Amino acid sequence: MVLRTNRSKNRLLDSWDRVCRRVPRRARKTETIDDWRRVVRGRVLVAAVVLGIWTVGIEARLIYLQVIDHEQLVHRANQQKDRTLTLIPKRGEIVDRNGQVLAYSVDADTIYAVPSQIENPTDIAKALCDALDSCLDAEQIRLTELLSGNSHFAYVKRLASLDEARRVAALNLQGVGFLQVNRRYYPNRELAAHLLGYVGIDNQGLSGVESTYDEDIRGTPGQVMIQVDNKQNTFSRVERSPTPGATVELTIDKYLQHIVERELKAGIQAYDADAGTVVMLDPKTGDVLALASEPSFNPNVFSDSTTNERRNRAVQDIYEPGSTFKVVTASAALEEQVVERDEIFDVSAGSITVAGDVIPDFHRYGELSFTDVMVKSSNVGVIEVGFRLGQERFSRYVRRFGFGQLLSPDFPSESRGLVGDPSKLSVRGLASMSMGYQVAVTPLQMAAAIGAVANGGELISPRVVRSISQNGVREISEQRVIRRAISVDTAADLTEIMEEIVERGTGRRAQVPGYSVAGKTGTAEKLIDGRYSHYDHNASFVGFVPSDDPRLVMLVMIDTPRSAIINEVRQRAYTGGLVAAPIFQRIAEASLRHLAVPPSVHPEVPVIASRHLPVVEESLVTTVSFNATDEEEVIVDFGVMPDLRGLSAREAMKVAGKFDLKIEFIGNGVVGRHEPLAGAEIEAGATTKVWLDRHLYSLNREHR
Repeated sequence: MVLRTNRSKNRLLDSWDRVCRRVPRRARKTETIDDWRRVVRGRVLVAAVVLGIWTVGIEARLIYLQVIDHEQLVHRANQQKDRTLTLIPKRGEIVDRNGQVLAYSVDADTIYAVPSQIENPTDIAKALCDALDSCLDAEQIRLTELLSGNSHFAYVKRLASLDEARRVAALNLQGVGFLQVNRRYYPNRELAAHLLGYVGIDNQGLSGVESTYDEDIRGTPGQVMIQVDNKQNTFSRVERSPTPGATVELTIDKYLQHIVERELKAGIQAYDADAGTVVMLDPKTGDVLALASEPSFNPNVFSDSTTNERRNRAVQDIYEPGSTFKVVTASAALEEQVVERDEIFDVSAGSITVAGDVIPDFHRYGELSFTDVMVKSSNVGVIEVGFRLGQERFSRYVRRFGFGQLLSPDFPSESRGLVGDPSKLSVRGLASMSMGYQVAVTPLQMAAAIGAVANGGELISPRVVRSISQNGVREISEQRVIRRAISVDTAADLTEIMEEIVERGTGRRAQVPGYSVAGKTGTAEKLIDGRYSHYDHNASFVGFVPSDDPRLVMLVMIDTPRSAIINEVRQRAYTGGLVAAPIFQRIAEASLRHLAVPPSVHPEVPVIASRHLPVVEESLVTTVSFNATDEEEVIVDFGVMPDLRGLSAREAMKVAGKFDLKIEFIGNGVVGRHEPLAGAEIEAGATTKVWLDRHLYSLNREHR
């Protein structure tokens, strides 16, 4: 009954809605349900799209972090939890051929600070500066700025001295600590400094053997790996110990090196020279027995020295060798058979004109055999021999002797020298090269070339490292023969000629009592501002001893010798025979005694004994005197023309009387010039022409 009533009611309502032109109530309810479904469906779609985009973004970010940026994130994570410290190894020792230590490493302290732990950097910097040596105001300001930062590490003083470390430790400063490191030490100070080189503050070789063999000497660094948590507490430590460097054995002999440096320094002082170098080799093996350059430096404090003092002149400097190079000319001529030893050359003119230039001899000679051309060092005779060889053949022998080339891998800073292209060598250039000009060589090259003559004709590469030892294994450096320069017969002929040069020629002051010596002098004018100087010279002597079975080949080169006291008179001295030959003699005599080489010539030979050559003391601290007392008893025909310029006629007569000279005066006043020139070798009773000048009162004293 009720259901029927409700239906009737609904019909009436629907009829009323139609009359009012409205949608019937039943249809309106159905539309409301459809709208709700559409809204829900739209919202779900939007939510799905948003969720999809979010998911894609997350996935993209994950891919970027885990794939693209993976390595960087791992590195950053390791940096935050890992700490790696490098342990510097001890450098290996450097010893001489007899095991004498030349360089080794000692413990040293490096002072550091942790600026982030320092509360008052100004006070700390002042305290540190007071404790350190040579700490000026600028250094204190630098320390203050350094300690004011927020870093976790900063160097205060690297390789501090023992006293500095003790003073700083006594302060007990917060945030200041010490690291134990290695410091290179050279117990013999300047001895063999140019050969050994030096080591920088980072324990890296910077020069010499220290640099060339740095990879072997420095060893393998160790490592300590520490892992820390987020509070910087260590929870893991792994350590790999460093491997010490190898021991390098050199070919030099410590005592021979001392002899060479002692006599070189004494010679430079005696002759008022600028610099000098000596190279001593074993001609049979190429071993460098000694190598010295002066001025020198202390490698323990190399930063206090100048570039000029640190330069290894024996391998870096080039010079025109002058008459010592005539050995190469003679070798080529004998090898090519363009000259005989007894062939006569007429050099009586005293000069030769080449391409309009007049090239004089040091003295005027008559007819000379080829042997005497070398003995007297005649420029005219040697130039004629050079012309017979020609540009191409002569240049070939120049290179066969190693000039214009690098000879030794042990000297990476070695200069090649200067040797011209034979196709561009003019006649004037050939003449100059024949007598040792227009070619530039290093002292090492010159010594190696004469070593080829001494050993029978083979050019051997000089070596300074004998062996490298590590972990009980000793690796020996092999001898390297570069090439055969000349035949054995030519070397023998040339040795005999060089012996006569020392016996009766320009090299007489190189004679060593009891031993046969073969050698050659050289005096070359220096090229200054494009012109050859008449006052500045390079004086040299190169030779070997004993000449019948050579143990030593040696070159002595003195840069710009000026004067010396001879027979109580300060005289101009600049020639190789007067300056370099005596230094060779003194070094050779002491070295042969040290090596216990038996005499090759009977010690009682009168010619040798009558020379009264100075004897070198055996003491390591004795300096040989070059004063007049050492030369007074030398026989008169072994004299040298004194420099008379600027003296009055009376003073000139007094000086000449000491040399048994006869003087022929021309004019009035003081001595303006004379012949023979100062420094020329003279004989007893020789006559000297002296020109006097009333107006000449100024004298260049630096050349007296």
